[in-house]
Amino acid sequence: MPHTIDEIRAQFPALKSGQIFFDGPGGTQVPQQVIDRMENYLTHMNANHGGAFSTSNLSDQLVQEAREALAHFFNASRPEEIVFGANMTSLTMSISRSIARSLQPADEIIVTRLDHDANISPWLQIAQDRDCVIRWLDFDIEDCTLKLDQLASLLNERTRLVAVGYASNAVGTINPVGEITKQAHKVGALCYIDAVHYAPHGPIDVQSLDCDFLVASAYKFFGPHVGVLYGKYQHLEGLEPYKVRPAPNYPPDKFETGTNNFEGIAGVLGALEYLSHLTEVFSPEELESDLDHKPQRVPDSRSVMKGIRHYEKTLTQKLIHTLENIPGLHIWGMTEPETLDRRVPTVSFTLDGFHPREIAEKLGKAGIQVWDGNYYALAVTERLGLENKGGMVRVGLVHYNTPEEIDRLAAALKSLR
Repeated sequence: MPHTIDEIRAQFPALKSGQIFFDGPGGTQVPQQVIDRMENYLTHMNANHGGAFSTSNLSDQLVQEAREALAHFFNASRPEEIVFGANMTSLTMSISRSIARSLQPADEIIVTRLDHDANISPWLQIAQDRDCVIRWLDFDIEDCTLKLDQLASLLNERTRLVAVGYASNAVGTINPVGEITKQAHKVGALCYIDAVHYAPHGPIDVQSLDCDFLVASAYKFFGPHVGVLYGKYQHLEGLEPYKVRPAPNYPPDKFETGTNNFEGIAGVLGALEYLSHLTEVFSPEELESDLDHKPQRVPDSRSVMKGIRHYEKTLTQKLIHTLENIPGLHIWGMTEPETLDRRVPTVSFTLDGFHPREIAEKLGKAGIQVWDGNYYALAVTERLGLENKGGMVRVGLVHYNTPEEIDRLAAALKSLR
């Protein structure tokens, strides 16, 4: 069990390369435990679902174990509320088609301009197919926070669904999804939350949020390329899926079309096991800046996420402070210390005189991985007037990053001049 950040980093084979991975929002690196879980699956239980033989039975048992672990991670009421898929985008495309069956012409759907397009385009498309109305919730370009005072005027008796992101993958804003869900339910609408970008940074409690659906991608929280959807059981039970005829007609199986990525699901279980073993470094109590001590043990991955959230706030503060001292650099989103509780450690910027792609290429040559462009948050870069200028440079931190890596980033950026 790791006791320090250095011991945590030692569990990630990719980090031994000496490169700096600030590309977490596009996909985090994986610990050895994930790799071992996937290798063990392919070696000892590689089989399809539902067979009357040992490897198929072992495979089914592992999938059930992973489903139960994810139900705990999200605090779902039962494992059958967890649906596996290729990724969040594919799951949303699929479930939105099922939801569309119940929509009528002139029904309304609310989307936000702060979201990843995977939580916008599926709803735009079904609105077009079903002759529904799309309402847009805008955000403030000064601090990149949703204009929640406008939500009440958008909601009405025709609203059927509100789609919102838990945290922006472009500018890091954490949205008050619990309050948005509550307002949606007041008019009888469903709330569909994209938690892809929040999942690696803090605890998720779907029962407390009372959301109807919540989606995430395991490769954003230290696992392999697998998507995960939570849905209230009554919704999953009532929705009619698009599926082949012999497939089961009960949740979650009826939404898991074709053969699942079982070795990937094994890796998801490994990622959750990895997180649950970080109790010696991260706890829900406030942590010292020196993490070499051993704080009080905590029992599970959801509790550990509270400690990760605290540690990442210290990294975010250092990153913002460091970037603000670079002449000509503009950070898009919240930067004040008192706003750190309302953002994740994803910071996007532009630098006068440089195209974002040029910066990313130069940093890449220095061994620093960052993203540039719109990151599929097209509505964000369009609203900020940056889409035709190459978007932004995005620095995305997670708990395996360090203050020393931020210093190296600053040196590399200053050398551009």
